Amino acid sequence: MPGRPSLAGRSLLVSRPAGRMGGGGSALRVCADHRGGINWLSLSPDGQRLLTGSEDGTARLWSTADGQCCALLQGHESYVTFCQLEDEAAFTCSADHTIRKWDVRTGQCLQVFRGHTSIVNRILVANNQLFSSSYDRTARAWSVDGGQVSQEFRGHRNCVLTLAYSAPWDLPGAPCAEEVGGLLVTGSTDGTAKVWQVASGCCHQTLRGHTGAVLCLVLDTPSHTAFTGSTDTTIRAWDILSGEQLRVFREHQGSVICLELVNRHVYSGSADRTVKCWLADTGECVRTFAAHRHSVSALKYHAGTLFTGSGDARARAFDAQSGALQRVFRGHAFVINCIQVHEQVLYTASHDGALRLWDVRGLPCAPPPRPTAPARSRSRLFSNKVGCAAAPLQPA
Repeated sequence: MPGRPSLAGRSLLVSRPAGRMGGGGSALRVCADHRGGINWLSLSPDGQRLLTGSEDGTARLWSTADGQCCALLQGHESYVTFCQLEDEAAFTCSADHTIRKWDVRTGQCLQVFRGHTSIVNRILVANNQLFSSSYDRTARAWSVDGGQVSQEFRGHRNCVLTLAYSAPWDLPGAPCAEEVGGLLVTGSTDGTAKVWQVASGCCHQTLRGHTGAVLCLVLDTPSHTAFTGSTDTTIRAWDILSGEQLRVFREHQGSVICLELVNRHVYSGSADRTVKCWLADTGECVRTFAAHRHSVSALKYHAGTLFTGSGDARARAFDAQSGALQRVFRGHAFVINCIQVHEQVLYTASHDGALRLWDVRGLPCAPPPRPTAPARSRSRLFSNKVGCAAAPLQPA
């Protein structure tokens, strides 16, 4: 399989139970079918399946009921960079410049989306449209059913990394919201984010201020606010309708790799080995989560607990309100690229090629942080991040 050399580089074992849950965080199951690092992990909206995309050029579907692999998705000619799982279909993108749509029941490839001229970094399925970003400096919109490009978004001067979408109904009061077909927000290594009118492909706003690559992006659609994280160590908040920079979040000492937005609180994971919690409306840093031995590469908030994945190959659970470290999950050999939580099970996907399942019962279950403004729906909030590179482990 052409592509980057695998860091797994060994014959991997099939899924196996790994004992009962202990205070130190023993794995319930280790799913090691992939023969290369896992770059992304997606959970279906109904919670019944997981999708992993790997350096080995394949994707796999897993049952959340028993952790077994239920389908192998083969067809890409290079490594899979990202994936998204819907209830009826799975979507993958690859360094082979294509995107593929798969039947989740049979594993059959239903559609190949061709048009990008370089690595496809990210995909996003929303409002019956498929959006993609690429090293070819473009983002594109596609018909989910037909596979044709419906729009190209050109204007970035370097590769496009991250995507977020705001549907027309999420823009009440915005002029001509229906006519523009919603707004697509993209972040690039050229140091800018751009806001695009989906229907016309026109650039609505260019968000300038970062002095480094934009690595991650979350969108709060009710307030028309985008939060971007960058290699310049800052997070910035923007009004996507006016293009105004609203505030700058400054305290990290390294690149901001991943973001999570929960009830007007922004959580940021950084190469400085910390996670910080900020008030979205003021930019005030109210909490720092330490204890990581390398870059923080993944974040997931669930029921009062903040789960993190790190380049030190460990996942951690923190009390989101106090910042106290509650549990450390050890077992991976390389950076954890993605995490998901479903029904008291933590799923971690790593560059060591393994998907691990952890029992998180026993962790305190608390309500989310009290919002500092009236609660708003987050039904169309999307988060994208770029994982950090694998690094040698440090002693525990």
